[in-house]
Amino acid sequence: MPSLFSMPSLRRRAAIVGMAALLAACSGIGPQRPSGDIHVMTSGGFTAAYNELRPGFEKASGRSVKTAYGASMGNAEDSIPSRLARGEPADVVILARPALDALVEQGKVVRGSQVDLVRSSIGFAVKKGAPKPDISTVDALKRTLIAAPSIAYSASASGTYYETELLKNLGIEAQVKPKSKRILSERVGTVVARGEAALGLQQVSELLPIEGIDYVGPLPREVQRVTVFSAGVATGSTQPDAARALIRYLNSPEAAPTIAKTGLEPLPAR
Repeated sequence: MPSLFSMPSLRRRAAIVGMAALLAACSGIGPQRPSGDIHVMTSGGFTAAYNELRPGFEKASGRSVKTAYGASMGNAEDSIPSRLARGEPADVVILARPALDALVEQGKVVRGSQVDLVRSSIGFAVKKGAPKPDISTVDALKRTLIAAPSIAYSASASGTYYETELLKNLGIEAQVKPKSKRILSERVGTVVARGEAALGLQQVSELLPIEGIDYVGPLPREVQRVTVFSAGVATGSTQPDAARALIRYLNSPEAAPTIAKTGLEPLPAR
C-alpha cells in the first residue's frame, strides 16, 4: 500500500483533506476543547505505527497523548498487565487480542470496547551483514534453527508461540530450546544487533525499525502465527470519550497507509 506522500498530487490532497476531516471528527471537540492528557499503553507489535500516527491526532485534537510501552502478556515489570495491576493511568490499551480479552475478564478493560486494528506476522532477523539463512520452507526453517548457535525470542505473543508450540510442532524442541533466550523488556532486534544472538524471532513490525539488523523474512505459511492487535478502553479511564476517539482514528481508512508501511495489515473499521 502506498504511503500518503507517494500518491499523485490530486489523490494526496484528497487524502490530506480526508485525514483532516477525520481528525476533527475523532477529536470529539467543538469550539471548547477538553483538556487533560490521554494515557495509552501499547505493546511492541503496534508501536511503530502508533508512533507515526500519534502526532497527527495530537495536533488536530489539541490533546497530549502520554504513552507507556510494554509486552502484551507476562509478569515483566513493564508489561501492560503489570502496569495496570499497579494502577498506572490508562485510557487506551493496545495489545494482542487474547491478552486484551483477558483484561476484559479481569475488569481492567471495558467490555465491548475492543476494536481490532491490525494483523501481525512473525519473522526472523540477523545481525546486519550476516548471511541470511533459508527459512523459506518448513524443512529449511528446521535446518536453520538446528544450525543456529543462539536464538532470541520475545516475552510476548510471538515468543509464547515459539516456546510453547512452534518448536514442539517442528519436532526440534529438545535440540533448539536450550540455546534459545527469552528477552524481557527489550526488543529482540536490539539483542541481535549487539551480537548477543545469531537469530532473532519477533513480530515483523517490531523487527523492521531496529538499526543494526537485517530482516530475513516471515515464518513459512504452514507454521505462521498471525496475531491480531486490538485496542480497548481501560475501565479506569477518566476520559472514555477521548479514548474512543483515538481508537477510531487508529482504525480509520486514512490511517491504513501509515500502518501498512510498518509491516502490519490494517483491519477495516466495522
